[in-house]
Amino acid sequence: MPSLKEVKTRINSVTSTRKITSAMKMVASAKLHHAQQAIAATLPFEEKLNKILTNFLKGDVSFSSPYIVVRPIEKVAVVVFSSNTSLCGAFNSNVIKLFNKTVDEYKSVASTGIAVYPIGKKIEAAARKENLLIAGSYQKLVDKPAYNEVAELANDLLQKFASGEIDKVELIYHHFKSTAIQKLVRTTLLPIDVNELRRQAAAAKVENDRKYLNDYIVEPNVEELIAALLPQVVCQKLFTALVDSTASEHAARTMAMQIATDNADDLIQDLTVQYNKSRQQAITSELLDIVGGSMQ
Repeated sequence: MPSLKEVKTRINSVTSTRKITSAMKMVASAKLHHAQQAIAATLPFEEKLNKILTNFLKGDVSFSSPYIVVRPIEKVAVVVFSSNTSLCGAFNSNVIKLFNKTVDEYKSVASTGIAVYPIGKKIEAAARKENLLIAGSYQKLVDKPAYNEVAELANDLLQKFASGEIDKVELIYHHFKSTAIQKLVRTTLLPIDVNELRRQAAAAKVENDRKYLNDYIVEPNVEELIAALLPQVVCQKLFTALVDSTASEHAARTMAMQIATDNADDLIQDLTVQYNKSRQQAITSELLDIVGGSMQ
């Protein structure tokens, strides 16, 4: 059985750790609140943008765009979102696991290679460990999400896709649902699936038709407007993924620190009971020694 001093030292150590985890939980919770506000500010614009696009796609509009062309896959770009720091549960390990699975799928298909756009220090380190082509470092976006910088990345991807340097762009990120639930998502950013957009437009048509009829007069024409809207949709989707991932990271860290704090509380309680039992046993032994000595 450990001595009283050892148990007391361990109690003090766990108590200090509990203070750290509790403080980290409060910080992560505050950052999560700001991230949720960013999501709330982003969603209305994205919803309106998608609504405008789907309204025009309700009819059988024929249009051309370099961003909807499906080509044989020779080079793939994977945009992956992780965190810069640890202590957020399985957040990063799940991203890395899905990323490695995605890379394995494309190794036999992409003849000219896979380009990785790592948004976060952890996924960048994992990509370098696999000796993959790193297309840039975007660690600062995780700490300070900025639309202008995301727009630059989106424009770079759009340009490379249009020129044929990249044949497909995939996103891997966490979708924030609640503090306790973050869903890992893998989706295609480019080429844009127009058929999926048409299905969304058809699903929304009945509800919209009950309210009012969208009869727009468009200059110069609907086809050019749709072609101009598609890059905006890509850019907004990329920024939404960044904000989603940031909120998910803070939520995961909040939960991880809450669990760590609760575990520390339970451990302190068990150690305190052990300390009291050891102290009582020590006092009893001293009393027995005193009584035994007086009887001699």
